[in-house]
Amino acid sequence: MGTSSLKAVIMDEAAINRAITRIAHEILERNEGCENLAIVGIVTRGDLLARRLAEQIEQIEGVKVPLGSLDISFYRDDFQTHFAPEIHGSHIPFNVDGKRIVLVDDVLYTGRTIRAALDAVMDLGRPARIELAVLVDRGHRELPICPDFVGKNVPSSHEENVRLFLTETDGRSTVEIFDAAPGTHIGAAPLGGE
Repeated sequence: MGTSSLKAVIMDEAAINRAITRIAHEILERNEGCENLAIVGIVTRGDLLARRLAEQIEQIEGVKVPLGSLDISFYRDDFQTHFAPEIHGSHIPFNVDGKRIVLVDDVLYTGRTIRAALDAVMDLGRPARIELAVLVDRGHRELPICPDFVGKNVPSSHEENVRLFLTETDGRSTVEIFDAAPGTHIGAAPLGGE
């Protein structure tokens, strides 16, 4: 396995925080407040972003919105070929029926993770609506999936990795682009680094 080399830091901690604040306001505006709203983050960094979004919404509206996390390892269409998926477990401590759910992920790429997340949510019940919030949209969709809320659009090539690192898991909060060495996984950074 080759190593990936850092090309650029495209968002620092302040930029990430500003994007989360803006997305929180956009969610409230589009949904006309937070009635029936629930935030669900996709493990492993989408759930941390979801928690930050829920905290922002609580600061703005003074209301604690239901918060959940979704592990979509077994829903992925490449589950058999995906190298050693970690089992984190989903935690949805509320009934999804009739809720307006905002799915949260870190970097949107092919759309396959989101398709898997949609399947997982629909297995839990029938929400009124599902919207998608992502910190970074890097393009290269393979499925017809479009985010409703985007922190930053980052054009990228197939030979690059666009990765979010967060203080909670990585000791720093940045979005970075790497040249992907041949044979390395394109996608989210593993917990604790490569």
